[in-house]
Amino acid sequence: MSLKDRVAVVVGGTSGIGRALSLGLAEAGADVVASARRREQVVSVAGEIERLERRTVRVICDVADRSSLEHLRSKVLSAFGRIDILVNCAGTTRRVSTLQETERDWNDVLNVNLTGTLRACQVFGAPMLERGYGRIINIASLASFVALYEVAAYAASKAGVVSLTKSLALEWGPRGVCVNAVAPGLFLTEMNQNLIDGTERGREFILRTPMKRFGKV
Repeated sequence: MSLKDRVAVVVGGTSGIGRALSLGLAEAGADVVASARRREQVVSVAGEIERLERRTVRVICDVADRSSLEHLRSKVLSAFGRIDILVNCAGTTRRVSTLQETERDWNDVLNVNLTGTLRACQVFGAPMLERGYGRIINIASLASFVALYEVAAYAASKAGVVSLTKSLALEWGPRGVCVNAVAPGLFLTEMNQNLIDGTERGREFILRTPMKRFGKV
């Protein structure tokens, strides 16, 4: 599969699954902008992309801040003239008893995982719809479809990502912008490693996983 001369933006693209997707897109020939909140990670992954002989720009963004997404869009359009692909991979989670979950913590998780995905789709989808071409990939989760223990906010947010993806696919597909979601199983990443590596929960997941191992990014 060649993505030669395509321009891709990966929001949350500097660690874990997001970093793997950023580098995979670059290896397939795309120019890739991997953005996230931490500048040192943005700079590091940009260097990896350039070592693959693809172009990039170094811009931080926060999906909780629409203006930062608009700034990122402006920088990418200025550098490349268009955006062909958007991957929404920014995410957060907290493990807490649902009875003890504060509204603030609940809203924080939904604001990043679900509303953040909506913001990015709106900000980057607008120029795609104007061109009549675009590809948006939202990162959902195993938790979009099955209940996981003491992560109700995360599960609800990722279920919402699937529903949002279906709605956008219906609205934007006829206008040339395809919207899909990928729902990974368990991959050991910085975000979840303490929850599943060597824990009772992790052993339960392995028991229910046909390959008897976690995914590797």
